[in-house]
Amino acid sequence: MQISLGPVRYYWPKTEIEAFYQQAIASEADIVYLGEVVCSKRRELNSEQWFSLAKELANNSNKQIVLSTLALISAESELKELQRYCDNGELLVEANDIAAVQQMSERKLPFVVGSQINCYNLSALQRLLAMGMSRWVMPVELSSDWLYTLLEQAEDAGIRQQFEVEVQSHGHLPLAYSARCFTARSEDRPKDKCQKCCLNYPQGRAVHSQEGERLFTLNGLETQSGLSYNLFNEIPNMVGKVDIARISPQQMDIAPLVSAFKQQLTAPIHSPLSTDECNGYWHRLAGMVQSQ
Repeated sequence: MQISLGPVRYYWPKTEIEAFYQQAIASEADIVYLGEVVCSKRRELNSEQWFSLAKELANNSNKQIVLSTLALISAESELKELQRYCDNGELLVEANDIAAVQQMSERKLPFVVGSQINCYNLSALQRLLAMGMSRWVMPVELSSDWLYTLLEQAEDAGIRQQFEVEVQSHGHLPLAYSARCFTARSEDRPKDKCQKCCLNYPQGRAVHSQEGERLFTLNGLETQSGLSYNLFNEIPNMVGKVDIARISPQQMDIAPLVSAFKQQLTAPIHSPLSTDECNGYWHRLAGMVQSQ
């Protein structure tokens, strides 16, 4: 099993993004994803700068570098930007919107299907494989039972060896996207005049119930889980079934967490989850539930 670092989902200043990826490249991660996946107004790095950073990382490491695309395409300018990602001519692309799937399929290039694409059954897997899928990132709300049953069906259909399976195993879960910007609204700003206020929330903005329970995390257009997902204790059981465990970055100092996940592959330990972590979906429970 390999360990990947998903794209940074938050709006960080350019210097912090560049510093983070220098740490990522020095970490034990096997695969590094990068690119803007939430909001096209986040332009600390434009597409050329993302490409340049990605190629620099690819040329200076033995890691696989993957370009991730926006999860919600809602404007002609975003579609043109997507086409540039798909025409990068060198790096694998993670398609987080069905428009990216179509673009990569038309170019007859392999691609990663991100967890934001609705793919829940064998028919969908077969369809995406026919379009060029080489890796499937499981939707975050599915359970281990669902995944393993689907993989058995894929084995019976003779297609299991044609794609890799990746599971988000750490970090806030991306749950939903909207044409509205919740972070801007939380500051009483219209979306068009948001003044890039997401920069004020480098780990998103917490939403609590009236009883004080943390329910969600606002991240611009994206609604994330309130608690951080943590499948650290499940890693040993995933070996042989899941090809890649993904860590979704939440902080700059990522190398120790990657090393801990790597160690789970050779010397597993049980580590109790903290009060701000959950693992319910994996155990076919409500997502915010914690099952030890």
